[in-house]
Amino acid sequence: MADLKASVTWTDVREALPREGVPVAAAITGRYPAGSDDGDAAPGEEFWLVATMYFTPRHFDNGGVTRDCFVDSDGVIRFPCTPGGDDGVTHWAELPTLPGTTTHFLGGEEVGPALRNAWRTASDT
Repeated sequence: MADLKASVTWTDVREALPREGVPVAAAITGRYPAGSDDGDAAPGEEFWLVATMYFTPRHFDNGGVTRDCFVDSDGVIRFPCTPGGDDGVTHWAELPTLPGTTTHFLGGEEVGPALRNAWRTASDT
């Protein structure tokens, strides 16, 4: 298998926020609620996890506007976390590039050749 490892650079939300609408990996911290049915997690237990989200300075929802927030694919809104805060985004990172490329997105006629090249690279070793 070819070496298709990727690395990311995490940015503290207190230092900078991502560009509008760009998908990112977001590190989220929070606590499990009382009555949570989440495996072995105890109510009130802290967690820290990574999820894909995008950042927006204006999110329109239910006739209102929410400012400077991260939104996941289910429409859950999270805010940049402050130290000691709960249920927010602590860090973010740009998603890694597509295998064997230097880009995050390909469309149209570029997809087939890039995908074949990535498969060929993986099977050559």
